[in-house]
Amino acid sequence: MNPISAQMLLLKCQGDEIWPEDVCLAAGIPQNWIDELVEQYESGFDYDRNTIYKDGRILNQFKGVSDLLLAYRLAEYIGIDWQKESNHIVSRTEKVAAIKEALDEI
Repeated sequence: MNPISAQMLLLKCQGDEIWPEDVCLAAGIPQNWIDELVEQYESGFDYDRNTIYKDGRILNQFKGVSDLLLAYRLAEYIGIDWQKESNHIVSRTEKVAAIKEALDEI
């Protein structure tokens, strides 16, 4: 992983997606990052944004890496203070958007 590839990966993050482990590996994310960030996620059926979908199907559980957590990790690697950039924001997608905007400052 180098800073340029980290920036390119950050641009792919949306904030509300879960990346499967094989996709993370194919994207060049280091295995130790995947091991640190991977979790088993469960759908919440109270709101659509809390429900996990894959290929249009609702899943009860899915193992992978939250692209919000990945964005935080990539920001740290690149040298962006993601907490400063996103602490005041509630939405996951808007947090990632704020971190992406900080790319222009480095």
